[in-house]
Amino acid sequence: MGSNSSSQKHMKVFKIRTLKGESKYGIGCRNLKELLEKGCKKFQLPLRSTRVCLYEDGTELSDEYLKNLPDNTELVLVTAGESWEGFITDIDRLLNAFYTRQTDVTEAAKKLLIDEQAPQRRKILVDFIQNLNENILAENREDDQPWFEGVEPRYKNKSSYMRNSCESRIRSYMKEVQSLAATVDPAARDDYKNLIDTMCAELRAVKYNGCYFDRTEEKSVRLCTAEGWFSCQGPFDMDECSSKHSINPYSNRESRILFSTWNLDHRIEKKRTILPRLTEALMEGNQRQINWKYFFNLLFTMENLKLVHIACHKKTSHHLTCDDSKIYIKRKPARKSKS
Repeated sequence: MGSNSSSQKHMKVFKIRTLKGESKYGIGCRNLKELLEKGCKKFQLPLRSTRVCLYEDGTELSDEYLKNLPDNTELVLVTAGESWEGFITDIDRLLNAFYTRQTDVTEAAKKLLIDEQAPQRRKILVDFIQNLNENILAENREDDQPWFEGVEPRYKNKSSYMRNSCESRIRSYMKEVQSLAATVDPAARDDYKNLIDTMCAELRAVKYNGCYFDRTEEKSVRLCTAEGWFSCQGPFDMDECSSKHSINPYSNRESRILFSTWNLDHRIEKKRTILPRLTEALMEGNQRQINWKYFFNLLFTMENLKLVHIACHKKTSHHLTCDDSKIYIKRKPARKSKS
C-alpha cells in the first residue's frame, strides 16, 4: 500500500505531440526514460534516436528539468533529422506588435489555415490563432479570467500576483539566513541576530524587492518589459543567455506556471560562500563593524542575483568569493587635534 502511494505521488502527466501530427496525448510518467518509452510506443517512433523538447521554446529536456515542470506541460517528441526550436515566444512578440489589429491578423491566419495541408504548418497556424486570443495586456481578473485559474481570489490583478511571487522567493532567502542563527557560535550569535534584524527591516522597507517581477514598476527596477517579457540573463559564469530564453508569464496560465521554474540564482553562492563568510567575519571582527549592506545586496538584490531559465541554472560550485575589502565598514581616520 505504501509503495503504491509513493509511486502515485511521483507520477506526473504531460501532453505529448510529434512534429508530424496534430493530436496531443496525455502520458503519465515518473522520469524521462519512462516518458520516452511510452511516447515512442504511442507514436511508433524509434526510442534510441528520439528526444523530448519543451513545446514552448524547444529546450531539450533532461531528467532533472522534467521533474521541475508542472503537470500538463506540452512537450514535443523529436526524432533523427528533426528539430524543434519552439515558436510561442516569437508568436507572442508578433502579437505585441499587432495587437491593435488583432482581428485582421486572426482572419488572415484562418484563411491560410483553410488552404494549408502540411501538418506541421497547420499545427503552427492553429496555435497561432489560439495565441492571438491571449489577452497579454489585460491586468485585472475580470478582463482575463483564464489567467487567474488556480490563483487565490485576493489577487485582483496580474501584477500584484507576480509581485507577491517575487516577494515569496526573497522571503525564502531570509528564512534560510534566519535558520542559520542556531548554528552560529554562541559568542557571535547575538551579533548575528542583530544583523538579521537590520536586514529584515531593510527588506520590509524595499517591500522584499517584489518590483523585480512587477511590469507596472519603473523600468529601472523591474526585470521585464512593460508588456511582461522576461529574458534569461544566462548562467552565473556567462554575460548572457546563449539560447535567448524568454517568457511572458503575464500572457497565459501555462506561461505563468512555467515561470515558477525560472530561478533567481546567486552568482556568489548563498549557502556555500556568503553565509559562511558572514559568520566568519563576525567571529574574526575584533570589534570591527560588519558591512551589513554588502551582505544584504549579495543575498537579496540583483547585484548578485541573476534571473535564469532552468536549463541555464548550473548547480555546480561557482567558485566565486566575497570581496574581503567590503566585509567591514572602514573607519574614518581620526582628525588631528589642533595644538
